[in-house]
Amino acid sequence: MQEQFNKRFNKNMLVLAPGEYLATTDDVILSTLLGSCVAACLYDPVNRVIGMNHFLLAGNVNKHDQYFLSEAGRYGINAMELLINEMMKLGAKRNLLKAKAFGGAHVLRAIDSGFTGIPETNVRFIKTFLFTENIEMVTSDLGGEVGRKIFFFNGDYRVLLKKLDSSTATMTEEQEQQYLRQQKEKLQRKKGSPVGSVDFFG
Repeated sequence: MQEQFNKRFNKNMLVLAPGEYLATTDDVILSTLLGSCVAACLYDPVNRVIGMNHFLLAGNVNKHDQYFLSEAGRYGINAMELLINEMMKLGAKRNLLKAKAFGGAHVLRAIDSGFTGIPETNVRFIKTFLFTENIEMVTSDLGGEVGRKIFFFNGDYRVLLKKLDSSTATMTEEQEQQYLRQQKEKLQRKKGSPVGSVDFFG
């Protein structure tokens, strides 16, 4: 996680990388770059706590009823619960949480069969999780063909979204590919299978 000062908005900004999450009551901006990843921006408007995560499920789940039985689904649930628990430590109430969700674009060009369907899986997961947990999704910008950069503000809970140009999109794809390798290796080690190699093109 990187901390920067955003001159345009005259506020401190915390930039999340894949796999990270943060909850805060401070008057800051939470930001991240998204390709196939999804970011959930959660907030409790009564207790004025915000949080963001950035997750990328390392696998494909074809049916909604398989989410909570799959490795990918358990990872996604963990990513959400870690964020929610961190927000609750700061005074947020689970029943007051609202959400804004972004990402899930088709930007990865991985040819490994284990990486197919990742954007769809991420999008379906966040929708399913929020519905199951009765957390209102106030707004979203999910899917599509280009990446996004988002800025989530404490105070008024607005999210500013910028579509990525080709140079930034390439950097985002490389970041996600590296993160996917790490996640897949973790899953394979947990299952006791050999890690092997992952090939990419582009």
